[in-house]
Amino acid sequence: MTAFGALIFPTDYSIAPAPLAKAMEQRGFESLFVTEHTHIPASRKSPWPGGRELPKEYWHTLDPYVALSAAAAVTTSLKVGTGITLVTEHDPIALAKQVASLDFISGGRVLLGVGAGWNAEEMAHHGVEFKDRWKVTRERVLAMRRIWTEEAPEFRGEHVNFEPLWSWPKPIQPGGPKVLLGASSRFAFDRVAEYCDGWFPIHQDASRAAAAGTVDYVQGIRSIREKWRARGRPGEPDFTIFGVPGDAKRVDELIAMGFNRIVFGLPPAEADKVLPLLDRYASIAHTRAG
Repeated sequence: MTAFGALIFPTDYSIAPAPLAKAMEQRGFESLFVTEHTHIPASRKSPWPGGRELPKEYWHTLDPYVALSAAAAVTTSLKVGTGITLVTEHDPIALAKQVASLDFISGGRVLLGVGAGWNAEEMAHHGVEFKDRWKVTRERVLAMRRIWTEEAPEFRGEHVNFEPLWSWPKPIQPGGPKVLLGASSRFAFDRVAEYCDGWFPIHQDASRAAAAGTVDYVQGIRSIREKWRARGRPGEPDFTIFGVPGDAKRVDELIAMGFNRIVFGLPPAEADKVLPLLDRYASIAHTRAG
């Protein structure tokens, strides 16, 4: 069964998270995802993977956990997720608390997209060197999983260290929310199989493919399944793709590849532009959700 959601940069000039979430639930969507950037360094040294000019929504984005709390408060079934949480920009103890609290108050409706980020100066402002970004991400995710599942967790690593601690609430979802890795390099497949619950690549349009290189989604899904089984992990990994255009043919192609969740892209705009797009996406989703 295919699930359908949408992702938006929630900004100070776009439709607010609460009315957007209500509109999505009314139209039968499964999930709302929001992005994250704490800030964008004014130096602009790191090139944007999506092209030449960085859109202004990148430095106008609301805090994702505040935005998703507002969305969860006005809905009852809509899942709320990050697309993605930049783990390199968070203390793992504090982030574990934020995620667990959101899962608790939403009744277990969180999907946690994670990644390391692409902006070296941005993560440097948070004390993380670009060369260490994936080591840091791995240890922080593993540490959060312990905090979510153990009564007195402790962690000893290269980048994360803490003595036994107490932290409640625990997430409603057993073991914590699904952790979906938002990356598409050849290293992503091992990372998904080791410490995540699924793959969460961004949909490639022509400009992004030219800038970042073409991603073979079929091979990626196959590779993750093989590595998942090799580690003896039970069940099936989750395969979600975000930033999908409102093209019914493309949606069918992605479903045939093996994606179980299609997340459409929404512009950071006001309701008069966003809601008609939701109607269009809903018409595509309703004929394919079963």
